[in-house]
Amino acid sequence: MSSDQKPWSGRFTESTDAFVESFTASVGFDRRLARHDIQGSIAHATMLARIGVLSERELKALVEGLETIRGEIERGEFPWSVELEDVHMNIEARLTERLGEVGKKLHTGRSRNDQVATDLRLYLREEIDRLQGELRRLQRALLDLAEREADTIMPGFTHLQVAQPITFGHHLMAWFEMLARDRARLTDCRRRVNRMPLGAAALAGTSFPLDRHYTAELLGFEAPAANSLDAVADRDFAIEFAACASLVMMHLSRFSEELILWASAPFGFVELPDAFCTGSSIMPQKKNPDLPELVRGKSGRVFGHLLGLLVLMKGQPLAYNKDNQEDKEPLFDTVDTLKDCLRAFADLVPKLQVRREAMYQAARKGYATATDLADYLVRKGVPFRDAHEIVGRAVRLAIDTGRDLAELSLAELRQWCPAIEADVFELLTLEGSVRARAHFGGTAPDRVRDAIRQAREQLGEDSEA
Repeated sequence: MSSDQKPWSGRFTESTDAFVESFTASVGFDRRLARHDIQGSIAHATMLARIGVLSERELKALVEGLETIRGEIERGEFPWSVELEDVHMNIEARLTERLGEVGKKLHTGRSRNDQVATDLRLYLREEIDRLQGELRRLQRALLDLAEREADTIMPGFTHLQVAQPITFGHHLMAWFEMLARDRARLTDCRRRVNRMPLGAAALAGTSFPLDRHYTAELLGFEAPAANSLDAVADRDFAIEFAACASLVMMHLSRFSEELILWASAPFGFVELPDAFCTGSSIMPQKKNPDLPELVRGKSGRVFGHLLGLLVLMKGQPLAYNKDNQEDKEPLFDTVDTLKDCLRAFADLVPKLQVRREAMYQAARKGYATATDLADYLVRKGVPFRDAHEIVGRAVRLAIDTGRDLAELSLAELRQWCPAIEADVFELLTLEGSVRARAHFGGTAPDRVRDAIRQAREQLGEDSEA
């Protein structure tokens, strides 16, 4: 067989049409799997030697040949060929070119169907581990910033209207919790990725007495896939990963939206570092938040890949179909996009400049302590709905006279409820409001610091696991 002859050409009487050859080839993008393909091939060969299909001499030659090819690929010296369709046939043809008949024995007991499914799982398992590292790096950056800003008061919003005062540290810990769920989902996803299709061959298994558990052990898989049909046809693991990635990107997009708002002149809560922004070609005063805007935009790209993978699989009968060649580019791009966005945020957060005074003044403008006054009245025995009405009148007076609730006099407050006493003013200040929310999960600075300590302990446990 020549270096560019198809290994399946014996059945055919004419060469593949040049356009069809180019249209069906995947080597332009699946060469990314080369290292994982070689890793799987070495394990497969080792198992074949163990069951007596290969001699020790043949195994040694195959392993050395595959390692040499790995070096050629890493140095950019490997002669990739579109005529050989994909990464698997390119590597096999090169191996046969180097070793002759021994190289042809490597494919015993396997198919490109189980081979590519195994390569994809090896690749994705490795990338999930890398993504977990970036998620942890971003979480640690959030914890550091939250610790510095545990006492910083800002307005909490609902409907983008000032609702109640919170601490900026508490707000940052909400982001941390989102990422903690993302990491948990990826951990769970990885368990289902970590099943080995190799040995399923084309769809029905093989007549060779393969030791699939041994191959799985060599490759670090938790177990071999239990059904040969499902092993080669399944792409649930890729779809599940894309769903997990979409949730991470949705969270990053929400972070981005807040940073974009907060960095704008009407808010002025934060300033993004110059290194993460660009200017305007016509307006010299502009400092555009390009990085969070791009992250926000790239979320739609990842969501699209999730939908594309679902549509790709929805009409396929068992087992493998050529449609599945279309799984790789969206999966690869999802990994790359998510990794870049996480890196961008993990680099940006430590350099974020917080404008504490602007946050504080914004919290003062929206009568954010109104709920505290209502809670005070309830503790005095006033039914909540009556308390709500009383506080609404107090807010109306404050609005009409251009004052904050804390600036109303005791006499003015008592006109609607004689039970109000001077201690009410301790709760009507922003500091008193956040300090009062001292239960588990609350915004009080001490509770924020407790949450940070617990989060650091959890991250430490995860990093050691």
